[in-house]
Order: sequence, then structure tokens, then C-alpha cells
Amino acid sequence: MNRLAILCVDDEQHILDSLKIELERVLDRTYAIAIELAQGGEEALEVLEELEEDEYEVALVISDYVMPGMKGDELLKRIHAISPKTLKIMLTGQATVEAVGSAVNEAKLYRYISKPWQSEDLSLTVSEALHRYLQEQKLAERHLQLQEVNQALEVANRKQIQLIAQLRDNEHRLQQFLDGVPVGTIVLDNRGMLYALNAKAKELMGKDRVPDVTVTQFPGLYQLYRVNSEELYPSENLPSYRALQGESTRINDLEIRQEDRRIPIEVWGTPIYDTQGNIIYAIAAFQDITERQRAEAERQRLTQELLELNQANERFVPKQFLQLLDKKSIVEVEVGESVQQEMSILFANICHFSTLSENMTLDETFKFINSYLTQMEPAILEHQGFIDKYIGDTIMALFSHSADDAVRAGVDMLQRLAQYNTTRQRRDRLPIQIGIGINTGNLMLGTVGGRSRMDSTVISDAVNLASRMEGLTKTYGVSLLISHETFLRLSDPFEYDFRLVDRVAVKGKSNRVSVFEVFNADPPELRAGKLATKTQFEQALVNYYLQDWTAAAEGFSACLQHNPRDRAAKIYLQRTQKPQSPSPQNESERPWMYPQWQPVIVN
Repeated sequence: MNRLAILCVDDEQHILDSLKIELERVLDRTYAIAIELAQGGEEALEVLEELEEDEYEVALVISDYVMPGMKGDELLKRIHAISPKTLKIMLTGQATVEAVGSAVNEAKLYRYISKPWQSEDLSLTVSEALHRYLQEQKLAERHLQLQEVNQALEVANRKQIQLIAQLRDNEHRLQQFLDGVPVGTIVLDNRGMLYALNAKAKELMGKDRVPDVTVTQFPGLYQLYRVNSEELYPSENLPSYRALQGESTRINDLEIRQEDRRIPIEVWGTPIYDTQGNIIYAIAAFQDITERQRAEAERQRLTQELLELNQANERFVPKQFLQLLDKKSIVEVEVGESVQQEMSILFANICHFSTLSENMTLDETFKFINSYLTQMEPAILEHQGFIDKYIGDTIMALFSHSADDAVRAGVDMLQRLAQYNTTRQRRDRLPIQIGIGINTGNLMLGTVGGRSRMDSTVISDAVNLASRMEGLTKTYGVSLLISHETFLRLSDPFEYDFRLVDRVAVKGKSNRVSVFEVFNADPPELRAGKLATKTQFEQALVNYYLQDWTAAAEGFSACLQHNPRDRAAKIYLQRTQKPQSPSPQNESERPWMYPQWQPVIVN
């Protein structure tokens, strides 16, 4: 296999330098890969040509979009035409949807990362891309080895069939046939006496033909045993004996024992008839199957490795994803296959992760994240969801059956987290808090990539809104928020403890999105307080929307008197106590007149 390289392209040298430092940190302990830089598209094509001449295999190209001369999407298209196996990542903050779509379709773009990039996002994306690239190379090599073993077995089987057909030739050509047969062959007359045997038979049996020996004496004379036992093989079960009874048989549980070795053999027995239908001979052909057994063991080993690789691959491509595409195996999936479906999207993120990890080593940070994710994963799987991807400490999960599955999974995650926090009682192990956001809507789920490398992806505005729901948990100091799209699809909303928290404007949308808090997993005292003040809180929220600051402040104050730990009520009370602006003239103006009151704009 050729040496591997990564090519980074940008028109600003300081960005290239930063990108190289990031990549060297990611690749330092795991991959031995060269990192090459190019300022602009033309230089990138020259570097690509030089790398190929030096027998480097360019595994990954990371390119900016806006560059003088040749833009990033055009460069990636040209690179795809030259090296279709190379994975491509567009790294920019200015690419249009059309440019990204063109790069996905024509350049087989692997991933799009916004600039400035997040280190964890870049690290995870590059590591995942290289890991899958190498895994697919290994899988292809194993598959080729398995094909070669199967071909060898097929060739051996064809030879055996040809030999059996040859053994049925007429009596007049028997001696000529025996001289040319490459397997051991013996001939018995109709009395069961050894009539002839060829050189290969002498070699395997360790003796020449002994006169006046019958088939019943074979096991003791030629040391014929059942495999892995001390029992002489019963003469009446030998294919040569059964051939004299008119049977054509095959056995593979017999071994010949010589002084220093045991030879496992396979034996075929066939009767030979005269023109009147009388048995006049019995022919037995046998061969040493030591190598075949080794080949079979190797085939089983390779098959097991292939199975393990497929099972490992399921950890990167969930089986639920394959089921949604109506596929039984990852082998059946082609690039560009997709399905449109309404699904619920869940995002979960650790609050204050930087604070938690600042006193950890990198190794401790990875162990911490994996320990946390191990606790969260079952809650998603047990509610018919699957994890689409991990983004650092963030989980993105999809639920195709119902919105209830997603909400129940979110509640379950918070309950499991509370139990998990009871094990983190040491001073250096602070309790974990997470924020969960859920939205429901139509999305496109499918594959993108090239002929040798592809990835699963989800495309929809609904995904972005779910991510923003998670972000709003920090704004209101709550653990679980759902959009009204999810709320309306619940089979029985009153199965849950919920309350309206806000209505937010979504960038690019004319209608606002109602945001509901689900607080089933809150500590008992806090949960009881929110249930007791639910009506009072929502009425205060209505007054807040109407800019009746006094009534709103009284309502939120009353909530806090009953439930002092209600952070959302505390936030709204603080907003009502800012200097007030004149009342709006009409309903359309009202939400935007007061800057301190202005809701979050969701991108």
C-alpha cells in the first residue's frame, strides 16, 4: 500500500499553518500521514501530481471555498476527476447552499465544516474519515483473500468431480487410467480381493499391494482409523466394501496412521458393472485432505474476521439506518441512496464541558466522554432510536417511530444521568449536567461520497432546529426542551410534565416556534414546584408577551416564592425589572419593541 497524505488548500497561509497544527495533533499518535499545503487551486493540483509521482496516496483533501482564481468547489471537482478515491472536505464559512450541493453531487463531497472550525469537530471528522478509509481498505483485502480461498476450494472440487467421472470408464482402460490419476486409487475384484493400486495409494497407505488380502482385512493391515480415535475403521463401512454391495459412497472421517504421522483422507467408492449389470469391480479413490482442512480452517477464520469487521462497521453505520434504506447489509448500500421521512431529532450536550475537562489530561477526557456516552446510549436504543453521530460530547439521535420515543428517551437519559452522578462523589469528579433538545420534522436520510468512500448523512432544517432547542436549555437553565412540532405529535401530551417556556423566532421562517419544557426527570422537589406553579408561570408568560411588566413580575415572583429553584422564572423576572419602552401600537410591533425582551433568534 502506498504512503498516505492529506492535502490542505487555502489562500491564507496562517490558516494553512493553523490547520496543519490541528491535523498534526490529531494524527500524532494514530496515523503516519504526510500533511501537504497549497495556496490556491492551481498549486493544489501541482502538489497532487507531485504526490502521486512520489507514490503517495492522497487520502483526504481539505479545501477552502472562496479563493482567488479557482474556487473550492471547482477544485474538488477536478480532484475527484483525477483521484476519485480521495475524500473531500470543504472548510469555509462563505459557501452557498448551491456550491455545497454542487460539491456533494459532482465532487462527491465527504463533509462540510464551517469556518472558523471547532477543534473537536475537525478532529472527530478527520479521525473518522481516516479510520473508515483504512477499515475499508482492510475489508477489501480480507474479501480478496476469502475469494482466493473459495476459488481454490472450487478448483479442488472440480478436480474431484472429474476424477469420479474418469473412474467410471470401462474396464479396458482401467490400468491406463490408474497410471495417470493423481489421487490414491485401489481396485477390488468382485470377491473383495485387492486387485490393483496406483503409486499415490502406495505412498498414502505406506505399503505395496499384499496378495490375497480382502477388504475386511484393510483396517488392520493398512492402519485405517476413525479420525481422532483409537478405533479401527469398520471394514463394512469402507466405501470399497460398500461399492461391492452396489453403493456409491463418500467418507471423510478416516485417517491412515504411519509411524510418524496421521493422514486425514477423503474416500469415494464406486461399483463397476459389466454389460449384464453385474458388479465386477469396486474402485476406491482417496486423497490427503490435510491442506484442504487447513484451507477450510483458514476460510472459516477469514469468514469470522469478515463477520467481526461487519459487526464493527455496524458501530459506525447503525442497522436502523440500513433498515430505513431497506438494506440488509452495508454491502448493499450505494452512494446517493436516500429516503425522505418524518423523524424526531434529539441533541444532547454536556453543560460546561470545558470547565469539567480543563483539569483533565487528554486520556482522562476521552475516558470521561466514553464513560458518559456508555451511560446514555442504552436510553436511546431502548426507545427505538439510534445514534446518528457523536460530535465531541454531543449526541445526535434519530427516532423514526414516534415523537413519544424521543421524549421518553430524553427523560430516561436524564434519569440515568442522575443515577450516574451518584457514582461521581469524589472531589475531582463534579456532577454532570446536560441539555437535551428535540424537534420533529421531515428530513432526507441517505449516503454521500464516492465509489470507494461514502458516509451516512441527514439533511433538513429540522435537524438545525433540534440543535438550537438544545442550545436554548442553557438560556433558560432547564434540562429538556421540545419544539411545538414535537409537542403536537405526542400521542398524549399530558403523559408528561410540561410547560410553555417561550416562543422564539427562527431565522428564515415567518412563524415563531413554541418551546416547551419537559421536566419529568427534575429532582422531586423542583418537579413538584413546577407542577404547582405551571398555570401561574404560563399566565405570567402571557403577560410578559403583552408587555404588562407589572403583572408578569408579580406572576414570576409568586412562582419563585413557591419554587425558589425555578431558574426560568428567575430569568424572566430579571427581564421584567429592566427599564420599559413605550407600549407597541399593534401586535406585529409588540415582540420587538423592547430589546431586553427580544427572544432568541434560531439560525
